[in-house]
Amino acid sequence: MPARLASPRPAAAFPSAAGRLRTVLGLLAACHPVPAAAVTLLAAALAVAVGRGPSGTALTVAAVAAGQLSVGWCNDRADLRRDLAAGRRDKPLAAGTVSPAAVAGAAGLALLCCVPLSLAAGRAAGAVHLAAVAAAWAYNLRLKATAVSWVPYAVAFGLLPAFVTLGLPGAPWPPAWLTAGAALLGAGAHFANVLPDIDDDLATGITGLPQRLGARRAAVVAGLLVLASTAVLVAGPPGRMTAYGWGLLGGAAVTALLVSSRPAGRLPFLAVLALAGADAVLLVVRMRG
Repeated sequence: MPARLASPRPAAAFPSAAGRLRTVLGLLAACHPVPAAAVTLLAAALAVAVGRGPSGTALTVAAVAAGQLSVGWCNDRADLRRDLAAGRRDKPLAAGTVSPAAVAGAAGLALLCCVPLSLAAGRAAGAVHLAAVAAAWAYNLRLKATAVSWVPYAVAFGLLPAFVTLGLPGAPWPPAWLTAGAALLGAGAHFANVLPDIDDDLATGITGLPQRLGARRAAVVAGLLVLASTAVLVAGPPGRMTAYGWGLLGGAAVTALLVSSRPAGRLPFLAVLALAGADAVLLVVRMRG
């Protein structure tokens, strides 16, 4: 008796090229590309500043990028129910641009890649970076709705310089001023980041510290944290303060006023990102000099 031929799968079971492209674009939008790119570029600048070399810098960038992608996708997947309730059509998952399974799978894959990439820099460096990524995941999954919502940001940003320097020969820890400045910048970024969404957050049960303070007071705190971060990064390194440092300090004061006076919209967070980039330039110049 001749063997029965297997029935072909329906054409609809295979995703079309347009469907695959839509998924890729949805995943790209869901990973929080702007802050992910900013943190990765900051890590690259630190690696250059401390002399990690091309291969060490590339490894640092790969590990941080994988960690940031995992955190961004985890964040959007964890927020899906709240985003749907708030009608957030600007979020790919809530808009149906990409499936929850695809985002969850991408987050898990990125986290899986982050582990060996981090440990390739050394056990101490890898442990520090994985602790920073774990803090960010803890924020996404639980701590964002508590009064200590700022702690994961401070921890994750504060540990970033340590991940870079611990990969050097002898595994040195970064100077205290660098860790403090990065931690303050991270806490400031948290306050600035949530400002546009405070009302939606409160309506869906997210009661982190900025939400508890309210938009106006949270904006003031964000401005003060950004200013304090820049002051530490400008005054902390040994040597004479340059004209660029004085200008950066003045720019930080302007940014603090802007963030404090404009609690609505994305402008405060973008201003903090721009200031972080300027801080990175200063770090490269001061640490290489």
